[in-house]
Amino acid sequence: MFIRAYLRASTKDQNASRARDQLAAFAKDNGMAVASWYTENASGATTNRPELHRLLSDSQPGDVLLVEAIDRLSRLPADDWQKLRAEIDAKSIRIVALDLPTSHAAMKDTAGDEFTSRMLDAINRMMLDMLAAIARKDYEQRRERQAQGIEKAKQAGKYQGRPVDREKHKRIIELLDAGLSIRKVAEHARCSTSTVQTVKQVHCRR
Repeated sequence: MFIRAYLRASTKDQNASRARDQLAAFAKDNGMAVASWYTENASGATTNRPELHRLLSDSQPGDVLLVEAIDRLSRLPADDWQKLRAEIDAKSIRIVALDLPTSHAAMKDTAGDEFTSRMLDAINRMMLDMLAAIARKDYEQRRERQAQGIEKAKQAGKYQGRPVDREKHKRIIELLDAGLSIRKVAEHARCSTSTVQTVKQVHCRR
């Protein structure tokens, strides 16, 4: 059994490795160690997560996908979540989340107790689906509140949009002027390719 830990933060400005020590300590408390770490800054509401897909590609039957919470794994719409679950199930990967105590039993060897193993699998499937649905609902509600706040600010004439990170934009321009591709600039500047493209368009118009 390999423990593969997945760490995710939504934006480039957030520390995706924040929970690393916590996951390592959990594995140690269960007499194991994390064999591989997969870390990325990407929204949990998208399926475009290279590190998660690399984890699934590397995994073998019986491996554990360890996360801090289910919302680190998914804030996906129902259909996308079911596709991800199907991919995980097809590889016989066991999901363990620190915020889901019933999943912790997957860290134990229950191969000799088929009844217990099947019961835990059934319980965890139900709990995982429920927590994934809650994570998606929380995501949608936060987006809705954000949109309402922006609209209210616009009506009051107070909305100025997201502040421009001038230092990051300066770095992007320097990298573009050095001849790097948009993808490489995004990697070095630790931002999205869409941000690079936006800065490039503005820079070219000057």
